Amino acid sequence: MKVLAIYCDEFGYKPAVKNLEKAEEVTEGATFNDCIVAFIQIEEDDEAKDVKSREKKLVNHLKWTARKNNTKHIILHSFAHLSESKSSVDFSKEIFDAAEVRLKNAEYQTAQTPFGYFLDLNIQAPGFSLARIWATL
Repeated sequence: MKVLAIYCDEFGYKPAVKNLEKAEEVTEGATFNDCIVAFIQIEEDDEAKDVKSREKKLVNHLKWTARKNNTKHIILHSFAHLSESKSSVDFSKEIFDAAEVRLKNAEYQTAQTPFGYFLDLNIQAPGFSLARIWATL
């Protein structure tokens, strides 16, 4: 799993192109303030491990990143461009959903960008050292 976490003063998206036929229909975008946006790619090797172990590792990393940036807002964004290796769509979505539940249970405000869409993004991110953290988990 690859993760690029970016602290954003403001992050917004609008659905542009649906690229996964079975994805829910989404027409509205959203905007978030003072948040970590996690660009996440679940890789093929991750499927050899169970969902719980992968989502726990992801959530622990995101909670650490949020603490370093003094925020309780985390946005999960599927971004299959961090590696050539990709897991199945169903496995990726299962990890995203489980991570969102675990974060909410830990009192984080969290959301997912629409899964299965290319999005128009608006990112306003300050330039300080822990505002951008890349990891292989």
